[in-house]
Amino acid sequence: MPITTLMITGMRSDDCLRSVMNAIQDLPCIGYVEVSLETGEASIEHTTMVSEGDIRQIIEEAGYPTV
Repeated sequence: MPITTLMITGMRSDDCLRSVMNAIQDLPCIGYVEVSLETGEASIEHTTMVSEGDIRQIIEEAGYPTV
C-alpha cells in the first residue's frame, strides 16, 4: 500500500492531533496513520483508492494547512 508523508501546520495540542487523526481515519481505505505533534509530520498508509489530494483536503477541511 502507498504511504503518503505530509507536513501539517497549526497543531498546538493533543486536541488538534486528535482532530487530524479522526479526519484522516474517516477516509475510506486508510491502513495506518502516524502523526507527530512535535514535528507536524504525518505518515498515512492507504490504498490507491485514496489520493494524496484527498488526504490533504480532509486535513485542511479540519482546519490544519498542509505543506
